[in-house]
Amino acid sequence: MGSLSVAEKIACLAELGRYINTLDDRLRAHMHRAVHANPWFTIENQEYALKEIANRFLDSELLEEWMTAYDVSDDKFINIGVIAAGNIPLVVFHDVLSVFMSGNVAQIKVSERDPHLLPFLLKKLGELNPDTNQYFNVTDRLAGFDAVIATGGNNSARYFEQYFGKYPNIIRKNRNGVAVLTGDESHEELIALGSDVFQYFGLGCRNVSHIFVPSDYNFEALNEAFKAHSNIVNHTKYRNNFDHNLAIFILNQFPYLDIERVLLVEDAHLISPIGCLYYSHYDNIDQLKSELSDRMDEIQCVVSHIEFEKSPVAAFGEAQRPSLKDYADGVDTMQFLTSL
Repeated sequence: MGSLSVAEKIACLAELGRYINTLDDRLRAHMHRAVHANPWFTIENQEYALKEIANRFLDSELLEEWMTAYDVSDDKFINIGVIAAGNIPLVVFHDVLSVFMSGNVAQIKVSERDPHLLPFLLKKLGELNPDTNQYFNVTDRLAGFDAVIATGGNNSARYFEQYFGKYPNIIRKNRNGVAVLTGDESHEELIALGSDVFQYFGLGCRNVSHIFVPSDYNFEALNEAFKAHSNIVNHTKYRNNFDHNLAIFILNQFPYLDIERVLLVEDAHLISPIGCLYYSHYDNIDQLKSELSDRMDEIQCVVSHIEFEKSPVAAFGEAQRPSLKDYADGVDTMQFLTSL
């Protein structure tokens, strides 16, 4: 098999995107397997992730525009070890796509929490164009790689740095989204903010886990808007986490605000437990910008009307809708891969 041109890759990826949007019985069977392996991966959340991938990552025009920024005239077939996280469905897809489009080979260690969807989609891609098979290798153990892209928590990152530090690498740690509110947000925008908080049960690195509000902020508007997301407490694992944290706060007489779907807790940390949403007050927006600038290594994106120089800013409801150009941790994966 010979290498594929960029145009040929885009053509088969666009065909894969069209297939994903059918959500046919074969794909749905793997979605049900994924739920069995990981109850956090509800069918609804998987459908959301798949549709976002199909429409924002696998659209031919968007792919063509994305690739104009990079020189990938020749495939190098460098072996790239890709260690996948399993916090949300198909979270590794952008990395695998980038390796493919850069003309290299993705040697993929899937997460035990997300073992079904990606191998199936790569198999389907191979059915659409058998020449794509040479670009992917799903394995239980990485070996013979030349560079590494690894995503995990802070503890995993220390392990990754120890074992993969001698190779060219991208190693990602814990990050989350934050929101900066002014008090002027509309009801519809606050409902959309609820999607940024609750999508994937808050498990994604782009989920909003901390909100910054003015010192005189009235949370009643937020409470009313979040009622649109009431169904989240019907999920057993989310409800168990919510009840567990609520019991701890009550026993320890820790102050909190219960708005039924999530516990609002004043806390300086940016990453909150499942079922909780941390908040902080601010008096001066310029001072807040300075404080957040110093903490950008903890932040994946900011949801706000306000611009922040050192972080991507997402509109309300758009935190979990990254584009091809939205690279995790602000590190250009394609630039890394094409420079090897």
